[in-house]
Amino acid sequence: MLPKAAAHPAEVAANIITMKTQQADNYREAVIALLAAEKLPTDDLPKTLENFVVTTQEEDLTGVIGLELYGDYALLRSLAVNKNYRNQGIAGKLLQQVEELATSKGIKAIYLLTETAPAYFSSKGYDTITRTDVPAKVQQSSEFSYVCPQSAIVMQKLLNQVL
Repeated sequence: MLPKAAAHPAEVAANIITMKTQQADNYREAVIALLAAEKLPTDDLPKTLENFVVTTQEEDLTGVIGLELYGDYALLRSLAVNKNYRNQGIAGKLLQQVEELATSKGIKAIYLLTETAPAYFSSKGYDTITRTDVPAKVQQSSEFSYVCPQSAIVMQKLLNQVL
């Protein structure tokens, strides 16, 4: 039996999706459309998306993630991947980018609320906590105050920890 021939380099190149990660301000309408399609809140998005990151492939918005900053803390919100681009590592890439952004801004911890993805975030180093463990500044955000239900799971990831 002959060994299977390796794929032709052109075939391999055609299967690789080249994505760009970039700042989200220029994609506001597409971000809102993606979040709405995923039934995530859009009414309380900040006026500028300076702490949001998107991934794109050519002209398509493939994913988005954002932070709301509250002093030394951040609230992670709006992680969404276009259904046509799922299972390609986009969410992980976005999460890594936003965590690097938070670290560069001196953020001590990132908090999030989720109803659907606690196992995913746990696999990325986030711990489940109670609402009372969250700093008061973050608790006053619209996400904590009225957008997300009380049943949402609260998670935290500590950053910039000096041992």
